[in-house]
Amino acid sequence: MQFEAHIPSYRLSPFIRKYLIIESEQELVNRILPDTSLVMAFRFKGQVSHLTGDSKNELATSIISGLRKSGRLINYANNTGNILVIFKEAGVHAFVKEPLHEFFEKSIALNDIDGYRNISILEEKMAAAENNKQRIDCIEQFLLAKLYSHKQDQLIAAAVEKIYQQKGLTRIKDLVQSLYISQDAFEKRFRKTTGTSPKQFSSIVRMKSIIHQQRHNQTLTGLAFDGGYFDQPHFNKEFKIFTGQTPGDFFKTPPRW
Repeated sequence: MQFEAHIPSYRLSPFIRKYLIIESEQELVNRILPDTSLVMAFRFKGQVSHLTGDSKNELATSIISGLRKSGRLINYANNTGNILVIFKEAGVHAFVKEPLHEFFEKSIALNDIDGYRNISILEEKMAAAENNKQRIDCIEQFLLAKLYSHKQDQLIAAAVEKIYQQKGLTRIKDLVQSLYISQDAFEKRFRKTTGTSPKQFSSIVRMKSIIHQQRHNQTLTGLAFDGGYFDQPHFNKEFKIFTGQTPGDFFKTPPRW
């Protein structure tokens, strides 16, 4: 499996973190962990499927994937190529009018989204492109035409920053009080803009931080303690929900990306 990262153009950089090109010559399975960013995926060759139990569900050529509370197994067939548009937190809100929490735990074909019915034109251009730079140029032109909102929700941006600063160990009540907004209004606005609730968002940040901070000689008990857990079974349970594996198994074979 080969990876190639590209930065977005100046006009799209406020909304998009990066483009990630994933190409696989041989069939393989990768474990994708939950993240705080929605992703658009454009496949320009091959086949990609979501594995659930004994089922293999082929994904559409162009999809949008919402935030999730648990990991997924993705199967890449032989000679597969994809470009992922990895948005910044709340960045996709500038291109999609639907409330983002409606995409939670879902991967939806882009041609089912309002304003994206003409996605086949982009797919044809990408298939005909000679290289990945041309494919990214096609995606950028397409997204610039879809950009309808340039204003960032500063309150939600401040909330996201605080959650990251606290590594997900966030008391939502305290967060709301610091932002001078009612909890009900804040939670509705947060879900619509980021794709999930503040609590679930914090949980993702918390577990990502634990995984990122894992060190070769650190015990699982130490990881749990650093992540604010004082009960090892509780940590193990939440870790397995997040990754699909026990901590011991996960750190033997971490995700490829």
